[in-house]
Amino acid sequence: MLRFESLMVKSRKLLLVDTFGALVSAISLGIVLPMFQSKIGLPPDILVVLAGIAGVFTCYSFTSYLFAGQYWKKSLQIIAISNVAYCILTAGLLWFYADNLKTLGILYFAGEIILVCTLATWELRVAKS
Repeated sequence: MLRFESLMVKSRKLLLVDTFGALVSAISLGIVLPMFQSKIGLPPDILVVLAGIAGVFTCYSFTSYLFAGQYWKKSLQIIAISNVAYCILTAGLLWFYADNLKTLGILYFAGEIILVCTLATWELRVAKS
């Protein structure tokens, strides 16, 4: 029972980390990066779509943090798979807009993909244990 409770606590912390990470992404993509679009290279409407996705993830992760209860494993799996899908979408957009991308844009999105995929891997490991 103690192991289950410690996993549940760890999963709730992961959901909270995911919440704050998604919130930072939503703010960065929706507010900060559009102001520097000429230094990023991705069209502002694409940035806003990515910000919207991050906003949905923020809401889902926070709701799961508050109410997941015994369904914490499923919640972690859903957000982890969603995070991987987001990374694949982002990588596809980077490929599609490769001719327009600036160094700062490549660095930002490469860093985001690395961080989000690392978090998703961690979430899946905790969900499987």
